[in-house]
Amino acid sequence: MALHAIFARRVFTPQEEIADAVIVTDGEKITSVGRRDEVSVPASAHRHDRRDFSAVPGFIDVHIHGAAGYDVMDSSAEALAGISARVAARGTTSLLATTVTASEVATCRAVEAVAAWMERTKAEPPGNRPSAEILGVHFEGPFISHARRGVHPEEWIQAPSLSLFRRLLASAKGSARILTLAPELPGAAELIPEALRAGLVVSLGHTDASYAEAMAAISGGARHAAHVFNAMRPFAHRETGALGAILTSPAVTAELIADGVHVDDAAIRILLAAKGTQGVILVSDGISATGMPEGRYRLGTFEVNVAGGVARNSDGKLAGSTLTLDRALRHMVTLGISLREALSMLTANPARLLGLAPRKGNLVPGADADLVFLDDRLSVTGVMTRGVGLD
Repeated sequence: MALHAIFARRVFTPQEEIADAVIVTDGEKITSVGRRDEVSVPASAHRHDRRDFSAVPGFIDVHIHGAAGYDVMDSSAEALAGISARVAARGTTSLLATTVTASEVATCRAVEAVAAWMERTKAEPPGNRPSAEILGVHFEGPFISHARRGVHPEEWIQAPSLSLFRRLLASAKGSARILTLAPELPGAAELIPEALRAGLVVSLGHTDASYAEAMAAISGGARHAAHVFNAMRPFAHRETGALGAILTSPAVTAELIADGVHVDDAAIRILLAAKGTQGVILVSDGISATGMPEGRYRLGTFEVNVAGGVARNSDGKLAGSTLTLDRALRHMVTLGISLREALSMLTANPARLLGLAPRKGNLVPGADADLVFLDDRLSVTGVMTRGVGLD
């Protein structure tokens, strides 16, 4: 395996900033990180001068449906390869393949394809181009609220069912990582502990829950919330709903689509004031149109139209996004969030949620060699995924 020594103007681990830094990688792993005058660089290492740029951990997207014209629900290796390559070019080095509410047959077929892809990529040597690692499956639906379904097809929404969940879980073959559900639905209280026993993170989303219903789920072990503010009962001062429970529960992390469309900047500031940057995770909710020209695309089984970079269904409802995490990072910095704190929201925070820290989302010895290089405008100028990507 090749040794590489990468010299950068600064490194964000992201917990600390190291000026005039060097990162040494051996194959897929980082072996050393520190100031250039403090790290011993092996004589055999290939040296890379990136001293015009900042090096940061690869971004982790825990909620993404597609990119490059492909959708996770396509259920093919071609689609997963296309999505992984396209988002890697914009800094996302790890992701959870996210389903959309569909028939049981379609959902099982999709997650079986994800599980097979994960096994294949583990068995094969890394390629020669950066490609995001698929870490598992995020089930968004089918156990969601009809009232807050957004654009999820109404005909496939199901009441929480232990038997259906177990069939979905079996199809995922150990790859399931997050289950998003509406906690107010009959059967949810029985499903949550089942999901926790299976090792999944339970996420509140597409929900019309009251504050009490959401708090009951949080007390039962739910500790995440999908695209907060979107597809949730609006906040009111006498009945704060799921939002009130999420904003006031320190154990719950909150996804945020920071594209300037899904959530107003004032609402983002409220979220940060309530949760702190350690309680927020930036996600793309990206669809097949990500990285593509404007026009018509699919999200699961239905069509959406993309105009002005915004995806909507035929009724004009927002339908996922075309956001990439580098854009989300820049948006947060424009709001006055420090670069180090903004980076944590798409690196260390999602890694911690998934129980993958410090292997993912951190630049420390022993971590995967997932690196992103940013210029002064925070544009991506280079990417390494598990040791692959530097010329």
